[in-house]
Amino acid sequence: MRLRTLTALAGALTLSLVTGCAKGDSTGSSANTVTYWLWDANQLPAYQACARGFEKENPGLKVKITQLGWSDYWTKLTAGFIAGTQPDVFTDHIQKFGQFADLQVLEPLDDLGIKDSDYQPGLAANWIGQDGHRYGAPKDWDTVALFYNEKMANDAGLTAEQLGGLSWNPKDGGTFEKAIAHLTVDRNGKRGDEPGFDKNNVKVYGLATQGAGYGDGQTQWSPFTGSAGWSYTEKARWGTKYQYDSKTFKSVIEWYFGLAEKGYMAPFSDYNVQSNQGNTQIAAGKAAAVFDGAWMISTYNGFKGRDIRTALTPVGPTGKRATMMNGLADSISKASKNKAGARKWVAYLASDKCQKVVGDYGVVFPATPAGTEAAIAAYKKKGIEVSAFTEPVDDKKDFRTFSYPITNYAADVTALMQPEMEAIYGNGKSVSSLDQTTDQINLTLDQ
Repeated sequence: MRLRTLTALAGALTLSLVTGCAKGDSTGSSANTVTYWLWDANQLPAYQACARGFEKENPGLKVKITQLGWSDYWTKLTAGFIAGTQPDVFTDHIQKFGQFADLQVLEPLDDLGIKDSDYQPGLAANWIGQDGHRYGAPKDWDTVALFYNEKMANDAGLTAEQLGGLSWNPKDGGTFEKAIAHLTVDRNGKRGDEPGFDKNNVKVYGLATQGAGYGDGQTQWSPFTGSAGWSYTEKARWGTKYQYDSKTFKSVIEWYFGLAEKGYMAPFSDYNVQSNQGNTQIAAGKAAAVFDGAWMISTYNGFKGRDIRTALTPVGPTGKRATMMNGLADSISKASKNKAGARKWVAYLASDKCQKVVGDYGVVFPATPAGTEAAIAAYKKKGIEVSAFTEPVDDKKDFRTFSYPITNYAADVTALMQPEMEAIYGNGKSVSSLDQTTDQINLTLDQ
């Protein structure tokens, strides 16, 4: 099992050398320096501020921060684990956690005193490995909501109250599908729910596409599968059986991608992971609404000439709304050249001292309650309403929040689900094919 994964990482190393991604010297570890990597440029100023505070408390100890784009970040990090050029501390994603833990490239953090009760519910527990050790200190969290163009909604006669009170089901789509259909306008000015609507010549789609969603569907179909009561695996963490073959999952996927067939959601061909994501479609006025994560709040708020609002995810067949609640963490490389300094830095990053500073920048929701409150206040000062993201965390009665799937072989699951979901969405492949794909995934996990 380990050999196969190491081979994949070796492939990533070869790719980074060929493409020249491993540019510059960003290691720089020494007894008085801690190297730290992150990928989000929007968060860089906040963590630079944290570094200044940390250095004041720890005279003689410096933090060297390197920011890389998403793709380069993971290519260079995986290459670094092999070449010995990895940072002391890095921003970790739950999607990568299983693979990194299995490879034993992460340093246990049990001695940092991380307590579940110090953070938003569930965040700390997600970073416990199958061996019972902690490998990540909670950093931030995000949920998913519906971003929509207020002018387009007003033109369609849809109020904020209506958009915030939608419900759905896989049989007829409920009031959610009715709203998305009414927001859709063809080249002749006909709405999606009007006689004569031309689904093959749409000017404005009611719902932008975020792609096929692969195996997690975070900003695509997960609010629907979640509110239908479906779960990725048989248990919350470190499951051994994926459930993509369930009747519930297949019925949701068939309905969701069917919105594109009806002309209400942009077709798969309109999506490009680099240049034409859902937010790009909204900015261009080609779509009226899209599901997206809290990390995108500032992006949508910055669209010139677009008054973008947010609404809660719709109520599903279970009677609850649902959203994935994802959270990043800070991890220490097992091969860190300055583990003592790295531990001090990670402890500081996970503390209210840093998390309140990050919250004050209003670009993300920090993991501690105090950090979250600081972020809410910062967004409010900017005139940004964020309750659609915070309510799911505060109201457990009416909302179901769930984690990104945490299992071994996450990369293998994605490799199998990506072409499968793209074929269902883009080529109209039957959802019954998910039965065979699920068998393949579960055989992989059983190794």
